[in-house]
Amino acid sequence: MSAADYDVVVIGGGIHGVGVAQAAAATGYSVLLLERAALASGTSSRSSKLIHGGLRYLESARFGLVRESLREREILLRIAPGLVHRVPFHIPVYGNSRRPAWMIRAGLSLYALLGGLSRHARFDTLPRARWDGLDGLDTRGLQAVFRYEDAQTDDALLTQAVMRSAQKFGAELHCPANFLSARRTDDIFVVHTLEGGNEHTCRARTLVNAAGPWVGTVLERITPRPAVLPVDLVQGAHIVVGNETLHGIYYLEAPQDGRAVFVMPWQEHTLVGTTETPFDDDPSAVSARPEEITYLQETLWRYFPGHRGKLLGSFAGLRVLPHGSGAAFYRSRETILHPDNTDRVRLVTVYGGKLTGYRATAVKVMRLLKKSLPARAPRADTSEISLSP
Repeated sequence: MSAADYDVVVIGGGIHGVGVAQAAAATGYSVLLLERAALASGTSSRSSKLIHGGLRYLESARFGLVRESLREREILLRIAPGLVHRVPFHIPVYGNSRRPAWMIRAGLSLYALLGGLSRHARFDTLPRARWDGLDGLDTRGLQAVFRYEDAQTDDALLTQAVMRSAQKFGAELHCPANFLSARRTDDIFVVHTLEGGNEHTCRARTLVNAAGPWVGTVLERITPRPAVLPVDLVQGAHIVVGNETLHGIYYLEAPQDGRAVFVMPWQEHTLVGTTETPFDDDPSAVSARPEEITYLQETLWRYFPGHRGKLLGSFAGLRVLPHGSGAAFYRSRETILHPDNTDRVRLVTVYGGKLTGYRATAVKVMRLLKKSLPARAPRADTSEISLSP
C-alpha cells in the first residue's frame, strides 16, 4: 500500500468514532477519521451528559452491561478528571412510587456489588432532617431518599478530547468530509469523499462505520452491499430550564408512565431528560417535540413544584436500538458490533452504544479487525491515556 493509504478509516466523528480512532492509533495503526459536519455534532452532544453504570438496566437483568459500564466509569474518572466528575444522585421514593423502597435498596445493593463494593460504590439514605435542603423537592408523601454516586461530563468536550488524543498518536481527522462511497476490491477498500468541494480518494485496509443514526446510509454507499441489521431510531429530548439545582442529580419516575427522568445541574441551569419517542424522519431534522417538552416540564413540576425557571432551550438526540416491539425503555442498550464476516473482518458497523462505554467498545472493534491488519508496535493503552479539556 502507498504512504497515502490507511490501516483503518473510521466514518463518523461521534464518541464511538473518535474512540475507535484513538484505540487504533494507540495500537500503532495508521488512521483516518471522516466527519461530515463537526465532532460530536450528532447524538454525542445531545446526550444526558452522564457517565454511569446504568442502574435501571438491572431491571432487565443486563448485569454484564452494568458491570462493564461501572468499570469504564472508574477508568474515565481516573484518566479524565477535568472532564468527568462524581456527582451525588438522589432517588426519592413516595407512597405512590412504582418502585418501592425495598426494590430501590435491592437494586442499589446489587449496583454496589457490581461496582466492587468500593467506597464510591456505596449508597445511603438521607435522614428526614435533610430533605428540606434538596432544591425544593416535594416532601408530601415522601417516604425515603436514597443517595449514591455516579458521574457527569460534557459529552461534546469529551469527544473532542478523545480525538485530540488520537491525533497525538498519529490519527488524521478530515472534517468536514462527506463520505461518498467505498468499493471493496480484493482486500482493499477504495474510499471516495467530498472535501472542500473536491472529491478525494484513499485506500483502506479496514472500515469502521460509526455514523450513529446514519449507519444505514453509510452501508448503502458501500459496494458490495453489506448486510444491514434492522434497527429503530428512538428520539431522546431534553430541556434546559433556568435556576440551577445545587445538590446533585435527581433520578425520578415520570408521573405519566413511570419512566426514568433525570433532573440535574448543567452550566448554571437545570437540565431535564430524557424521553423515548419513535423517530422515522431524516436524522438531521431531529428536535424536541412540543409534547416532549410538556412531558419533561410536568415531571419537573411534579417533583419540584416551586421550580418555575424559564424554559431556556431544548435539544434531542437519536438512539439506535435493535428493531423490536414494546416500549423502548425496556429494549436492550448493549452496543451491537456487526462485522462483514466471521473470519477476516474488514468492515465493522457500530450500532447504538453508550457514552460511558465508548472506550470498551473501541477495544472490541480493534479486536475484531486484528486479523485483517498488519502487526504493529503498540504505543499506549487507552485505559492509561490522560484526557484533558
